[in-house]
Amino acid sequence: MTLDEYEVIRLSDLEKYTHAQCAKQMAISRSKVTEIYENARYKIADSIVKGKTLLIARGHYHLCDGSISYICNKTCRRFVSMQEIERKEDVEMRIAVTYEEGMIFQHFGHTQEFKFYDVEGGKVVESQVVNTNGQGHGALAGLLAQNNVDVLICGGIGPGAQNA
Repeated sequence: MTLDEYEVIRLSDLEKYTHAQCAKQMAISRSKVTEIYENARYKIADSIVKGKTLLIARGHYHLCDGSISYICNKTCRRFVSMQEIERKEDVEMRIAVTYEEGMIFQHFGHTQEFKFYDVEGGKVVESQVVNTNGQGHGALAGLLAQNNVDVLICGGIGPGAQNA
């Protein structure tokens, strides 16, 4: 199940939003909410009836920074990554590289990992590999922003990702 399917189920069935309210909250059309909802319900039923594991991952989403709280009238809950990323402290620069098997991965939006390099005094003082959990363009840009990345090195990046 994708994260957008999970969110439609959460808003519709748990929070009791109408599909119109859900569409406004998620900034998508009502018909798209209905389509996502039907797909999610099928996956949940398939999981329950056939005893399959329900994995929630991927999808099209962005994390709320609190700037649209007027839509849901709630204090935003921040999702914490399963992987702890070391905070950028007093380093001069953090560089992120799209990463796969020790090389620069050729497509920003499909990268499964970033390698973060913290540079101080012109030298790399720390590096860490961070799993992106299959997130899409906008979420990857948010991940870089949340971790105070100053420079991105990648093989290729489209205009949508550049804007994000």
